[in-house]
Amino acid sequence: MILCRVTGTIVATQKSATLREQKILIVQPLNLDGSPTGRDILALDTVDAGTGDTVLVVQEGQAAAQMLHRKDVPVHSMVVAVVDGIDLPG
Repeated sequence: MILCRVTGTIVATQKSATLREQKILIVQPLNLDGSPTGRDILALDTVDAGTGDTVLVVQEGQAAAQMLHRKDVPVHSMVVAVVDGIDLPG
């Protein structure tokens, strides 16, 4: 899993039939201090996250299939949790 911040949403008038009810988010990977790292990712939203939320994203097709209870979904990245807080020692 990776820590990310939701930066926007994707609007698609044509989607795979298996994804019609799902929202697609644009997420920016973060370091643990909250600074951006890496490139933006498109991720399927399973937790009703919104722009500005800090989230956990899983990047693995089999995990996506298990979360959606389907094997025919063309998904690699999914938002699986909204982060309420981060507590680092020190």
